[in-house]
Amino acid sequence: MIVVTLQALQTAPAATGGDTVRHDWTVEEVEALFALPFNDLLFQAQTVHRAHFDPNRIQISSLLSIKTGACPEDCTYCAQSAHHNTDLEREKLLAVEEVIAAAAKAKADGASRFCMGAAWRGPHGDDFKVALTMIEGVKALGLETCASFGVLSREQARQLKESGLDYYNHNIDTSPEHYKEIVSTRSFEDRLETLEHVHDAGLHVCSGGIVGLGESQTDRASMLVTLANLPHQPDSVPINLLIPIPGTPLAEKAVERPDPFDFIRVIAVARLMMPKSYVRLSAGREGMSPEMQALCFFAGANSVFCGYKLLTAKNAEPGQDRGLFDRLGLQPM
Repeated sequence: MIVVTLQALQTAPAATGGDTVRHDWTVEEVEALFALPFNDLLFQAQTVHRAHFDPNRIQISSLLSIKTGACPEDCTYCAQSAHHNTDLEREKLLAVEEVIAAAAKAKADGASRFCMGAAWRGPHGDDFKVALTMIEGVKALGLETCASFGVLSREQARQLKESGLDYYNHNIDTSPEHYKEIVSTRSFEDRLETLEHVHDAGLHVCSGGIVGLGESQTDRASMLVTLANLPHQPDSVPINLLIPIPGTPLAEKAVERPDPFDFIRVIAVARLMMPKSYVRLSAGREGMSPEMQALCFFAGANSVFCGYKLLTAKNAEPGQDRGLFDRLGLQPM
C-alpha cells in the first residue's frame, strides 16, 4: 500500500504543474489518490487549484425550483419523485414574473449565476416555451443562466442555447456500476447522451454526483473517472452530500452518512482530476460545520449555491455564507 500511495503522490497532477487535463484515468489510479495521507492529498489539490484559479475567490450561484414535484422518475434520493410518499407539495410551473423577481433578489444577494430546475423527465410543449422565456428574462438581468430540465434532445439543447442559456446541469449521480441501485426509469446512457447534446449545442456542461447513496469508495472513484474521461470535462462539477428526505427509499434504508474526511477527499480528488473545472460544494452544505466547509474550499471547491433552499431542501442562508466567507477571506467572483 505504501508503494502505491507514494507512486500516486509522484504522478498526481500537482507533481507536473497541474496543466495536463487527462481523459484516460483508471479507477485504480483514483483509488490510489483516495489512499494518500490526508495532508498530502490536500496539498496536491491546493497546488493544482492555485495553478488555475484564484484560491480566495468563489463563484456563487442561486437555484430555484420552477416546477416542483410529480416527477415521473424514480430516483431513490429525491423528494420530487411521484413514486415516493413525501410531504412535498406539488406545484405548477411558476409564472415568468415570479422567476424574474427571484433572480433579481439572488443577484442582490451576490449570486452571479441563476439556476432553474424543473421536476420533469425532460422539457416539453408549452411549458418548455415558457421556460425559454424565463431564461431570456434572467439573462437580461445580467446574470449567467443555468437550467436543469432532465433529458434533452439535440433540438432542445439548441433552443436553450438560442434563448441565452449559459450552463446546463445534468448529473450522473453515481458510478455506472451503482447506478441501477439508484434509478430505474432513466439509464446511465441517457444521461451521457444528454451531456453530449449539451456540449454539441455550445452550452457549458454542469455535471457531478452525490456522495452518500450507499456507494463504495470504488464507486466514487468510478463516478469521477466517468466525468473526467468525458471527451470534454464538465465546466462545473457539483459534488452533493445526500440529504436523507423522509419518504424516499434511501432515507428509509438509513444508509450510513459518509465520514466528513471521506467527503473532503472526493472534493480534492475531483480537483486533481478536473483541474480547470469549477468544483461546486452543493447540496448538504447546510448540515456541514464551518470547519468542514473550509476544508472543502482548501481541497479545491470554488463554487457554492447560496439561498434558503436548493430546490426542495434547506440550504445555508445568505447571511451565514457572508459571515463564513468573511472569516475565510473569500471574495465572490
